[in-house]
Amino acid sequence: MTQRIAFQGEPGAYSHEACRNARPDMEALPCATFEEAIAAVKNGDAALAMLPVENSTYGRVADIHRLLPQSGLHIIDEAFVRVHISLLAVPGAKLEDIEEAFSHLVLLPQCAGFLTEHSIRGRVSPDNARAAREVAEAGNKAHAALASELAGEIYGLDVLARHIEDHDNNTTRFLIMSPDAQLERRDAPKGMVTSFVFQVRNIPAALYKAMGGFATNGVNMTKLESYMVDGSFTATQFYAEVEGHPEDENVKLALDELGYFTSYLNILGVYPAAQSRHT
Repeated sequence: MTQRIAFQGEPGAYSHEACRNARPDMEALPCATFEEAIAAVKNGDAALAMLPVENSTYGRVADIHRLLPQSGLHIIDEAFVRVHISLLAVPGAKLEDIEEAFSHLVLLPQCAGFLTEHSIRGRVSPDNARAAREVAEAGNKAHAALASELAGEIYGLDVLARHIEDHDNNTTRFLIMSPDAQLERRDAPKGMVTSFVFQVRNIPAALYKAMGGFATNGVNMTKLESYMVDGSFTATQFYAEVEGHPEDENVKLALDELGYFTSYLNILGVYPAAQSRHT
């Protein structure tokens, strides 16, 4: 039986594209929310989950870092999707026919130059893949969707224009989550990444001291983000990523030192760095 990988969104979303690119042998399972995608893995409806964590233009995805430690899942891989936006319309429509284009709020500004040039009004939709589906269902030649080519393929829409985004570097990073940890070393031409969350003890300069071990042991920390715990302004949790494997001597020493200054430390995953991280 074909295994499934869960994602948040409708068929044709960029998360769906990430699933197809990273796990082409698996069936993609659309879910309404991130929580439902996580639950699909925990209850056995899917083997993996594809969760977006950050975008090169808009920063981190809201709520993901809060959900990751509570999910009970482990990071086993990462994937990157270059967000190419296409203008999709019903068969037979021409570019000059389009009066309105529908898409998610964050996608519309990325195509502002193209929309202005062609006198097309942008209209907000809850989801870019949903916009493509609804344009296909309505059959109005004056309406188009701003979405992926995959969405056009799924809903039978024509691509009137490709790569219409104003900037050519918009990329979303995804984490592939599994119910089982994969802590062993794997083939990793670009090295391994270790992701973890921690809370510092309530002592003066605790964060400064906690970070000192990574500097003195020569460990490159590529990400450090804070967020509140349970809505409290005084309880702060940190999400961090470092280059290397926990069994590397310098990483081990740094994590040991971190342990002296934390009240909570949890390794979320150990996985190969993707090629896209370095390009």
